[in-house]
Amino acid sequence: MYPRFSETFIVSEILAREAAGEDIVIFSLRPCTDARFHPELARVKAPVVHVGRSSSARGFWEVWQEATADPGIAAGAADHLGELLALDHDDAGQALTVARLAREHGVTHLHAHFASVSTTVARAASQLTGIPYSFTTHAKDIFHNSVEASDLARKTASADHVIAISDFNRDYLARTLGPELAERITVVRNGLELDRFPYRPHRDRAEVPALLAVGRLVEKKGFGHLLSALAVLRDTGLPVRLDLVGTGPLEADLAAQVRGLGLDNAVTLHGALTQQEVREMFDTHDVLVAPFVDGSDGNVDGLPTVLLEGMAAGIPCVAGNVTAVPEIVSDGQTGWLVDGTDPTAIAAAVAEVVRRAVADPASLTSVTDAARARVCALHDSRVQAAELAALIGRGEAPVSAVTAPDRSDDAPGGDVCDGAALDGDTLDAWERAS
Repeated sequence: MYPRFSETFIVSEILAREAAGEDIVIFSLRPCTDARFHPELARVKAPVVHVGRSSSARGFWEVWQEATADPGIAAGAADHLGELLALDHDDAGQALTVARLAREHGVTHLHAHFASVSTTVARAASQLTGIPYSFTTHAKDIFHNSVEASDLARKTASADHVIAISDFNRDYLARTLGPELAERITVVRNGLELDRFPYRPHRDRAEVPALLAVGRLVEKKGFGHLLSALAVLRDTGLPVRLDLVGTGPLEADLAAQVRGLGLDNAVTLHGALTQQEVREMFDTHDVLVAPFVDGSDGNVDGLPTVLLEGMAAGIPCVAGNVTAVPEIVSDGQTGWLVDGTDPTAIAAAVAEVVRRAVADPASLTSVTDAARARVCALHDSRVQAAELAALIGRGEAPVSAVTAPDRSDDAPGGDVCDGAALDGDTLDAWERAS
């Protein structure tokens, strides 16, 4: 799905690559049913092509006939017919459509975000056309209990290259796939447009310390433990207030927990806000708390964008010690690392930030200075764009990138719309080097 409200890192990547001179086309496999809209989307120049799904066997064969009328696809279809027909008919039909559209657009490289449906379709389209493909791995697509190592290995083996967003992810994939396939994996970290996150380490302190937490309301974000930490702080004589931004399946449970802990006057659940609105909240809060945890289903965050944004903007950050978070947060140096399942540890880290803000602001500024410097060194979207372009190689014809949502989303049929006014499905983002 493109655009997905929570996947701002993909928009940042597209903008950086367009700024570097690449011409991008986005192929979307799922509909965007969310009316929320980040203003940055209006800056994306890439057209978005909505790729419909075959709802029946008859629909699949109609797509087949249209695609294989191109001799360049017909040959690939004959060579890989068995693998194509082994796919779900939705995925196979979309692969045929993407193959046809890629040929029409003159695409020279396909790139998928997430090693799930999007990469399944990109791989099949690559087999049909001979156009090389690559994919970026993130979190749920490699960590979730439902991920099949054999499927991941197949995709890695036939890819031109595979991107890991962190050293942790690269090492995890190497252990999962073995040393031979590990050689195909390169670390390219997600980037930020740093100019959009001006560094403001000095903020007016409210009488009651203000905490900010941002993310989908799901288990791996650890927000239930954060609410328990607020009760610990209150009971030890340090009342704080929390603004919790996000939506998700645990919203009702978290609201009930707020009431049960007697935190009604201390916690505000805001729902979803735009990236700009969250940036503005960085300036009015004392601590960003992100107590990430390992989900019971194996799902865990890779390296959440909001943590990078907060560190870039100068707000002190407390984060759960999972996956790649220690690559950006060094405890006591660029932020505070905690066990996200331990409310007492979360409370202690928040209390330390508040103490320093009052008694030793210079030491707190040294932490936020170092945090900003680390983000600038590791997560500049301009550097990311250059690294990706170097991997793909610069040609004169289109390249592509692909993104996709959960399989449960439905997709309408395939029209083309301007990326800034997108209100439909998204799977594939095709980039063209100028």
